[in-house]
Amino acid sequence: MFGKKFQRKYALSDKGVQSAKKGMAWTVVVNLFAMCGMGILYFLMQRFMNTLTDNASLPSVWLFLALVVAFIALSLITHYQQYRCTYGLVYEEVKTMRVGLAERLRKLPLGYFGKRDLADLTETLMGDVNRMEHVWSHVLGYLYGSYISTAIIAVMLLIYDWRMALACLWGVPVAFLLLFGSRKLAKKASETSKKAAITVSDGIQETLENIREIKATNQEQRYLDGLNKKIDAHEKTLLKGEFVAGIFVNAASVIMRLGVATTILTGATLILSGKIDFMLLFMFLLVITRIYAPFDQSLALIAEVFMSEISVNRLLEIYDTPTATGTEEFEPNGHDITFENVEFAYDNEQVLKGVSFTANEGEVTALVGPSGSGKSTCARLAARLWDATDGTIRVGGVDISTVEPETLLSDYSMVFQDVVLFDDTVMENIRLGKHGATDEEVKAAAAAANCDEFISKLPRGYDTPIGENGAKLSGGERQRISIARALLKNAPIVLLDEATASLDVENETKVQGALSRLLQNKTVLVIAHRMRTVEAADKIVVLADGRVAEEGKPEELKANKDSIFHLMTELQAVSANWNI
Repeated sequence: MFGKKFQRKYALSDKGVQSAKKGMAWTVVVNLFAMCGMGILYFLMQRFMNTLTDNASLPSVWLFLALVVAFIALSLITHYQQYRCTYGLVYEEVKTMRVGLAERLRKLPLGYFGKRDLADLTETLMGDVNRMEHVWSHVLGYLYGSYISTAIIAVMLLIYDWRMALACLWGVPVAFLLLFGSRKLAKKASETSKKAAITVSDGIQETLENIREIKATNQEQRYLDGLNKKIDAHEKTLLKGEFVAGIFVNAASVIMRLGVATTILTGATLILSGKIDFMLLFMFLLVITRIYAPFDQSLALIAEVFMSEISVNRLLEIYDTPTATGTEEFEPNGHDITFENVEFAYDNEQVLKGVSFTANEGEVTALVGPSGSGKSTCARLAARLWDATDGTIRVGGVDISTVEPETLLSDYSMVFQDVVLFDDTVMENIRLGKHGATDEEVKAAAAAANCDEFISKLPRGYDTPIGENGAKLSGGERQRISIARALLKNAPIVLLDEATASLDVENETKVQGALSRLLQNKTVLVIAHRMRTVEAADKIVVLADGRVAEEGKPEELKANKDSIFHLMTELQAVSANWNI
């Protein structure tokens, strides 16, 4: 019952399964102990009835008080233990789940994130875990505990009097069969609601990220109207889901409560026929007041379990996605990067088709070609941000697919056109390149990247917060911080993705000076869109339609008038002379 299948069904950790077992056990104790309270009432009522028929004395007041005090004390203890195991231990599971998801996401290949947008992942980490937290804390212990305690009580009642027991309990299985019959409808409603929630998150995120463009084009009202429609659609799906669940839950509750009527009718019939006495009927009426109580909550809980299946599947989808694994030992013979018949497909679309080339250590190798030819894909494959579909990529003779990505990336520095900075100080953003670097090392790297000029003008210098993604800095300043980070890391392999493409002439000159210091004696792989920026490269690799179309020194390819590189150089020269 509580094996791997149960663990996957509720997306629990090993510790979470143990916590769930404890919660169930104490729920059983609480339910059985509550039934003992009905036993005390039955005992007192029986003694009272005896005084009417046998002239017996009333039970002692002190005995009654002792039983009540003992019951209250034990009830408090059992309820406290139930609360501690169903809430206290489960909240620890929420932390474990979120940390585990973060660790799992950290180890997944970059290609996975191309298939899941930010709003979708955020909904999984926050919304889906929140839903499961409620299931873990409010559902598992109560639901399964109620199953077990009711089964125990049902067996005892059947042994005592099977006729009254059937009259009392028949509605329970019928009610649950009705709920299980609504499972597909509940699941479909949950799927629709989840999609609507992600659509709302996407809309809000898109609006916030593009607020400048929206204002610049006077589209505020149109986007707000669109958001309102998405929110209204989400609200409708939620109401529909609650309505569907509510109908079946209330119908099941009514069916179960019919057991009260059948118990009274059966009891009255058996009393009139002389087969039972009034006290037996009274006992079953007391039992009814308690035996249905756990299931009043369970009926709603089981509907929530059905709706939580979507969240479980989304969580398991992350855990079931293969991670990029490998050895933590990486001792290459030099840092030449070699592509051997590399192929890569993205969403069944072939991006690279048998690509082979070598980027030699101590040289600058430039990847050029039309948009969509596979330049950026090659750079990401070279750092194992993605894994090749076929073929081999080696660094210093070592197949990088056998090396753990974090170990491999310790030998890489990356400077891309789209710089990513954190909402922290200048000092900490640069220090990201080398964990534990001293302030002096950070400042030396910043000086080498020509950052001193603008950092000295900031209100608090290196301790100045730069805003979300460096919002308080210009494009050139953000780019130089990225280069300072790479200089601080001082890795033997450098990947550049047109780091100066979007800069003005002055900033471009400063960034190029910083890059010159960064690239000395390194294995450099440059993704180039402007031909003039790679004329000093040691080697040019021209990609076209996912294949290596040309390879050689810049002057050789440029001299060949039939080459793609020559054509691209000519076209860019023409565009450079364009004027208004």
